[in-house]
Amino acid sequence: MSYLNVLSLAGIFLLSFLAWLFSSSKKIINWKVVGWGLGLQLLFAFFIFLVPAGGKIFLAVNEVVVRVLDSATAGIKFLFGRLALPPGTSNESGETSLGFILAFQALPTVVFFAALVGALYYLRVMPFLIQLFARVFTRLMKISGAESLCVSSNIFVGVESSLVVRPYLQQMTYSELGTILTAGLATIASSVLSLYVMILRAGLPTIAGHLVSASILSAPAALVTSKLMFPETGQPLTLGLEVKPYYEKEDNLILAIINGANSGLTLLGGIVALLLAFLGLLALLDLVLGWLGGYLNQLLGWSVQWQVSGLLSYVFYPLTLVLGVNPQDAFLVARLLGERVVATELVSYQHLAEMLQSGAFHDPRSAIIASYALCGFAHVASLAIFVGGIGALAPGRLKDLSRLGFKALLAATLACLLTGAVAGVFYTGSSVLFGR
Repeated sequence: MSYLNVLSLAGIFLLSFLAWLFSSSKKIINWKVVGWGLGLQLLFAFFIFLVPAGGKIFLAVNEVVVRVLDSATAGIKFLFGRLALPPGTSNESGETSLGFILAFQALPTVVFFAALVGALYYLRVMPFLIQLFARVFTRLMKISGAESLCVSSNIFVGVESSLVVRPYLQQMTYSELGTILTAGLATIASSVLSLYVMILRAGLPTIAGHLVSASILSAPAALVTSKLMFPETGQPLTLGLEVKPYYEKEDNLILAIINGANSGLTLLGGIVALLLAFLGLLALLDLVLGWLGGYLNQLLGWSVQWQVSGLLSYVFYPLTLVLGVNPQDAFLVARLLGERVVATELVSYQHLAEMLQSGAFHDPRSAIIASYALCGFAHVASLAIFVGGIGALAPGRLKDLSRLGFKALLAATLACLLTGAVAGVFYTGSSVLFGR
């Protein structure tokens, strides 16, 4: 264990303290939620990274995800041929890959995984797993059954997680709504996890296992930061009660797969639209900032890089150090975290992959911590999606959701950083789990 592991451990408490500073009511914090949330994170990470049996499970999960992902590419290769070949591979006709092309190699996997999730819902595998996690959160933390169910659902799915608690949304307290928003923004959906695996597995062979771990770790992290920032002041309808997930079961398995695939296609269209719109608008904003900042640099003799992600990297720099990232790599990771806020985690992961390929990092722990800390929808685009999506299910709460929005984004960002810090605590450079 090095001083960086100790720094990561201290970072967990410093990040929790930051969340407490932004609390809407600092005197009525439920410390049981905070204690159990942090404890569950550390316990799970200890089991996965340091216990031999946990390591074997981790590697098995990584292998399963990779195998499933390889199956997902069968349809992609049939449709797009040579364009779908990953870098360094060739097909039976002897045609070689044209390099990594996001639109043809990674994005289409969303449709396959959405269909798979639809099938797992029909077979009751997904409801069972969601209830299992929800039972742990409800019993240990004494929070409402509805919010624990929604948080558990976010481990596996995205904005559609709010559907499992649809009957309770209208009666939820301000704190419950804050938790649901935070959890949605702090986690990722299994349908997009495949994208990140496709992008990163060349540089980090065990990335699939890490992203599954990060998604699980981020659920209790979201409960910690949300309950510190939105402490419960009301009386939740389902406090301490176990709630069954609400969902409309399809008539048969084929229909579940078809509807899942159609949902995936809609999601794919949304991802493409967001990337086109936000990256274009970001480039325009960077152009304006660069023009104005250039005058300031000339006038004051500065050498500041006037870009939104560049400016945000200065904000994230001290937080990156707190995560236990090697100081030599801290600015690189801070830039990725700043970029995620405005350009989505997909862009940040793509740039992380490029950094790994070019050997930009001095210490491999920096890339591992970055992969955990980036694992969440904590950006402006998703904030609009979650507020609008949940608001559509409970129109009477749209005003409350919009008021909670940016504070929930901050809570989610801190939750993702907490997950990164936990990974930093247990990082050992000689472990096979970290691709060494």
